[in-house]
Amino acid sequence: MSPTFDEIRRAPKVLLHDHLDGGLRAETIADLARECGYDGLPTTDPESLRVWFEEAADSGSLERYLETFDHTVGVMQTRESLARVAAECAEDLAADGVVYAEVRFAPEQHTTRGLSLDEVVQAVLEGFERGSAGRGIRVGTLLTAMRHQARSMEIAELAVRYRDVGVVGFDIAGAEAGYPPTRHLDAFEYLQRENAHFTIHAGEAFGLPSIWQAIQWCGADRLGHGVRIIDDISAAGDGTAKLGRLAAYVRDKRIPLEMCPTSNLQTGAAASIAEHPIGLLRRLHFRVTVNTDNRLMSGTSLSLEFAKLVEAFDYGWDDLQWFTVNAMKSAFLPFDERLALINGVIKPGFAQLKWQP
Repeated sequence: MSPTFDEIRRAPKVLLHDHLDGGLRAETIADLARECGYDGLPTTDPESLRVWFEEAADSGSLERYLETFDHTVGVMQTRESLARVAAECAEDLAADGVVYAEVRFAPEQHTTRGLSLDEVVQAVLEGFERGSAGRGIRVGTLLTAMRHQARSMEIAELAVRYRDVGVVGFDIAGAEAGYPPTRHLDAFEYLQRENAHFTIHAGEAFGLPSIWQAIQWCGADRLGHGVRIIDDISAAGDGTAKLGRLAAYVRDKRIPLEMCPTSNLQTGAAASIAEHPIGLLRRLHFRVTVNTDNRLMSGTSLSLEFAKLVEAFDYGWDDLQWFTVNAMKSAFLPFDERLALINGVIKPGFAQLKWQP
């Protein structure tokens, strides 16, 4: 019997790629807009708003997709709103059975009403702490710099400054084309000197050169999406596959791929879940992890992402546990803490579900 959606929700899951400003509750957006006087929303009815976000993100228009983030970021400009959104994020992930999550956000996007970068980070950390208390989830934070801006060193220093109180790493995001990660090489070199962890959005909307730069020039620990690594793999009709040098390097070095299937469909990386490269990459034993990216825009959850993979590829509990252990192995936590979650929470949780009568 394949795992059901309800069973998958009970499984202890790990999430590495989730954007704070892409996962708000629709009713919270409406509340915060009213409180702060933000009047740009297309509608103030929560249910209609939720549908609008999903339809705009799925419209095929990049402009409309990016507009959705204008609205979420627009209502996340005060300490109170940031703390509330972070607390609700932790609550929602815990309710979905996530036991460890790394949630990312760009501090520089939340300063239009006078907050300093430090105040932004402090508010989000406070919210995560409040929302995760007593819910069996641990939330780490990734601080994101925007590729088209020039504040990556400042954000990298911010990540190092708060790494002992909840910030577990650094990320860089935004349009890949025209904004290669090497533009921010000084930030990545600084992070490496500080023994800090970082991931880079690469190989989502742009191809192999973006992945190659992220790894070989910038030294990324993980790849955000990395879905275009498939361009360096030749699959034959008999099920065999030939890996190019970059794909072989990524697999051999066990570089984690933060795959987001539903989101990748929206951005045109695959035509369907069944045709998503994750199927081949899992079969070839790449270090694949499953993620949500933007839960509001994609109308998704980690349980739903897993359920879609079960339906498309006939995955069973062993496959879902493999993805989950991959993610926990790849988390930006100390080794002993990762091992404790794998052996003390994840494997026992899956064993209970796998062998239930």
